[in-house]
Amino acid sequence: MSKFILSCESTVDLPYSYLAERNIPVLFYTYTVDGKPYKDDLGKDPDSLPNYYKLLDDGAIPSTSQINVFEYQEFFEEQLQKGDLIHVTLSSGITGSYANAVTAADNLREKYPDRKISVIDSYGASSGSGMLVDTAADMRDNDSSFEDVERWILSNRLHIHHQFYSITMDYFKRSGRVSGPAATIATILNICPMMRFDSQGRIIAYEKVRGIKNVIRKTAEAMLEHADNGESYTGKCWISHSNCIDAANQLKGMIVQDFRKLRADDIRIFDIGTIIASHTGPGTLALFFFGDERK
Repeated sequence: MSKFILSCESTVDLPYSYLAERNIPVLFYTYTVDGKPYKDDLGKDPDSLPNYYKLLDDGAIPSTSQINVFEYQEFFEEQLQKGDLIHVTLSSGITGSYANAVTAADNLREKYPDRKISVIDSYGASSGSGMLVDTAADMRDNDSSFEDVERWILSNRLHIHHQFYSITMDYFKRSGRVSGPAATIATILNICPMMRFDSQGRIIAYEKVRGIKNVIRKTAEAMLEHADNGESYTGKCWISHSNCIDAANQLKGMIVQDFRKLRADDIRIFDIGTIIASHTGPGTLALFFFGDERK
């Protein structure tokens, strides 16, 4: 059976070396500081993420933009020359890029009538959408068909939970997801809003927790509530963080204690990339796992 191409965007927040090893082509987003563009390269250059945080420490305010139709079309055409294509995008609930990807795919179908191309909205972000792509790659490598993988992604994208919090409210205030007064009060009172992605891939703040230790504990408890088979969960469990590795390790330790069938080696920790971090800020911790359908 001939293999199809499975591709994604750099907002999956997995190491570039890992995606390359798995034969998953990546379309890179860019961010801009003082008019200068930088590529969200997933650590392809090992200095890229440290340099990004240095820019933030120096007071830089990064801006991001959608991937435009031309960029998608150029990337898709390169893949279609090799075979059929399934491309998974960043959630349409937080960006308009998905619509541009659909337009680009429509533009190419007439030029490549013998190729199949499917553009799928992940309804997720960061390593949550990465987990979706990674599991689809498992199926591809086990000789699942294009149609079976496409069907699985569409059926399971809402079963990957995105549970996260941030200690830096300024970035959410800037994007309009948190009001100015609410962000100020949260900072003064050391309150961390707990957030998740809903069934349309939008960010929902649903509980206010005071103190880092408490919000990490609550994050682990959310997994106990929603994970497949509860404390007997055996699926993928990934943690992503933006420059707060100690908090990531604390969460990992709690999960190992709570889930008797998960070992420390089963839980992977990744860096949140420059695009997602530009909207959440440093001090963001996210947990991803398979569970009941997101509401």
